Amino acid sequence: MQTNFTAEQLADPAIARSNEILRSCVHCGFCTATCPTYQVLGDELDSPRGRIYLIKDMLENDRPADAKTVKHIDRCLSCLACMTTCPSGVHYMHLVDHAREHIEKTYKRPVFERLLRWTLARILPYPGRFRLALLGAKIGRPFAFLMPDARLKAMLEMAPKRVPPVSRNDDPQVFPATERKMRVALMTGCAQKALNTDINDATIRLLTRLGAEVVVAKGAGCCGALTHHMGKTAESHDFAARNIRAWMREAEGEGLDAIVINTSGCGTTVKDYGHMFRTDPLAEEAAKVSALAKDVSEVLLELLPKDHPFETPPRPAKDGVGGIPTARLPEAKGPGPMQVAYHAACSLQHGQQIKAAPKDLLKRAGFTVLEPRDAHLCCGSAGTYNLMQPAISKELKARKVATLEERAPDVIAAGNIGCMMQIGSAASVPVVHTVELLDWATGGPIPPAIADFEPGRARAPEVPRLR
Repeated sequence: MQTNFTAEQLADPAIARSNEILRSCVHCGFCTATCPTYQVLGDELDSPRGRIYLIKDMLENDRPADAKTVKHIDRCLSCLACMTTCPSGVHYMHLVDHAREHIEKTYKRPVFERLLRWTLARILPYPGRFRLALLGAKIGRPFAFLMPDARLKAMLEMAPKRVPPVSRNDDPQVFPATERKMRVALMTGCAQKALNTDINDATIRLLTRLGAEVVVAKGAGCCGALTHHMGKTAESHDFAARNIRAWMREAEGEGLDAIVINTSGCGTTVKDYGHMFRTDPLAEEAAKVSALAKDVSEVLLELLPKDHPFETPPRPAKDGVGGIPTARLPEAKGPGPMQVAYHAACSLQHGQQIKAAPKDLLKRAGFTVLEPRDAHLCCGSAGTYNLMQPAISKELKARKVATLEERAPDVIAAGNIGCMMQIGSAASVPVVHTVELLDWATGGPIPPAIADFEPGRARAPEVPRLR
């Protein structure tokens, strides 16, 4: 793609990077085939190629964002399926992030929308505040139909029926390994600590059982992704900087072999810290953190060589973190091993290009892994997307749940809390994190989502007709 930025514009590192990305695009349109919003809406401007034209025009002419551009950029999920598809290596993620930052600086949204985005940025990254908001939403959920705005209604509908108790395992501390092979820092996150405390508990049990000493670093928290994708760069960098300093203290102290992340949306962001801070005094430390960052599945493969199967240890009366009683694997609905429908989170398969590892680990643990049709398409969660764009999100959710459940699984597994909440709100089988199943298969407790599941509480919707 030909660009016409001036020398003065190109002196800005952000413009220079966007110019590089724009010039790599060859207009082929392959990205439209895998873009969820283009498949749903059928509008060229709601495809990566269309958005690239809008961004180019906005940045090249150095003009404030207009309503048309904002509408189509806001509809982007940042699922990054276009990056997997693109034969030219167009780094759409960095381009759309720059566009969102420009929109935030130059476009004045309607009052209600500004208030809504401000509220989300002040609540979701803070577990304590988020927990209180969830309790309030739980009370207001029966009255969701009275909400005048679809986004407010979506927020109430997405609130879980049960808010889990606070887990003290998320506090700064060290969990020793049975036979230490490595030392890792666990990113406990923000929203996950309010929505589902079982994931971090299972991760700690599994890693320590397999030989990783786990440290929860003091000062680490939200990765910054939620505000980053709203274009609030200063706020997102504040969160990221705290994490960088916290993890570097551990790395320069007793050392770290990896920073383990079990929420793939956070993993994609942390692995990009090196780029985000490339012109910052923290550039060197940020690059080191990005190099250490790994999805939990990557670390598990390091702990378990390819020719080494999972070995189920003797089951004591109490096991691992929190002293939760263990339980045996129940019988599957059909003959053979438990059937697990694996949902590939976009941030894992497209953002981090991790596709086989979680499925291989589940197979090695004795589960039968089922893959749905169109596994490359987004479920519609995408951070705050299901709250800000509820209509598109619901259509994508219905399609995803239907394609997962047509495989008749016993359980659905995913590697991202956002996907779990989105799919779990409509699925008729339990939805759990991949590490919960791996922990269970190697001596841990039955995942509470499976133990407490009420059959028939939800029914998978039919596949909608995509326009």
